[in-house]
Amino acid sequence: MEHEHVRGVDPAVADALEGEIDRQRETLQMIASENHVSRAVLDAQSSVLTNKYAEGYPGERYYGGCEFADEVERLAIDRATELFGAEHVNVQPHSGTQANQAVYFAMLEPGDKVLSLDLTHGGHLSHGHPANFTGQLYEVEQYEVDPETGYLDYEGLADHAEEFDPDIVVSGYSAYPREVEWERIQEAADSVDALHLADIAHITGLVAAGVHPSPVGVADFVTGSTHKTIRAGRGGIVMCDEEYADDIDAAVFPGGQGGPLMHNVAGKAVGFGEALESEFEEYAERTVANAKALGETLADHGFELVSGGTDNHLVLADLRPSHPDTTGGDAEEALEEAGIVLNGNTVPGETRSAFNPSGIRAGTPGLTTRGFDEEDMAVVGDCIARVIDSPEDRDVIDEVREEVADLCEANPLYESD
Repeated sequence: MEHEHVRGVDPAVADALEGEIDRQRETLQMIASENHVSRAVLDAQSSVLTNKYAEGYPGERYYGGCEFADEVERLAIDRATELFGAEHVNVQPHSGTQANQAVYFAMLEPGDKVLSLDLTHGGHLSHGHPANFTGQLYEVEQYEVDPETGYLDYEGLADHAEEFDPDIVVSGYSAYPREVEWERIQEAADSVDALHLADIAHITGLVAAGVHPSPVGVADFVTGSTHKTIRAGRGGIVMCDEEYADDIDAAVFPGGQGGPLMHNVAGKAVGFGEALESEFEEYAERTVANAKALGETLADHGFELVSGGTDNHLVLADLRPSHPDTTGGDAEEALEEAGIVLNGNTVPGETRSAFNPSGIRAGTPGLTTRGFDEEDMAVVGDCIARVIDSPEDRDVIDEVREEVADLCEANPLYESD
């Protein structure tokens, strides 16, 4: 993948771009929120649509010359509608957080009440963390997973809702390895006359493929990212019933952002089209199967998995029982030296800082895109365990790095690699 035009103008940036593609080729990308898009999505996202301002919506723009921008956005909307079965879709948010922002801005007033999952139990910054605008604008209380099982405590959530009387209940998570029972959360929201926002940022592709239950048609609002388990490039999406359509659209533009990134919308259109193909369902199923295989391998090595396993694309391991002196940050650093890129992560009952937590989170979307299967994931799991068992052993790290190189060579990032 060459960047000759960049190199002719800015060699320093070209060097960084080439370094990044080499890094992706030669390492195992296991951050659960990352994936590898197709060359078609890359082409769409780097297209001349980056030159085009298109404030407004198809047929109602504030600038001229938007006929092709309209065509691309309508394709993205139509394909997302088919994928998810939503009545209304807005594909303009720049990120999942801005998709969430649109729902908050459309439906809440400053000081309204938000009930969401605690960040250390698998929630997300945009669900009410004090450092995020949600925690600064709204009154937030948070529910937790059951500390014994690692599963969502639906009864506790319902009881908390009765006590707190929120205006909106937020579901959907960034580090929760189990299926979500959307209907039970909807019941809790209905019982206190609250709205329900389901944030499927991590599982957008799994929901689209039907391998995870969908909150569309259950929750009042569904938001997501378009670059995690669905490979449509970086961005966000909001889905809702038609009754909320005008309010959501106004909250996206002009409420939360100006002109949409039309090149990103083009990437979404291409990626959604790819997700409508039968091969995508196979990909999503393999992503989950690979995560299960990874989790089983780590468990066989003595790692304690939060909730005991996984139903989706990620594995969350608590290092404290098996490796009490190793933090998630220690593990992340040693594994990256060995060519395995994942992240330290907080776990339920966290006793350390979020900057150097007690767990690790590993995802399988990117490796599955490269063609990894369950046998490969068992090898990867063994490599992870060996490094965390001996994070300062240079020989172990070098040995694993060689095995990673073999895996990458057998499963090239792009066909021409």
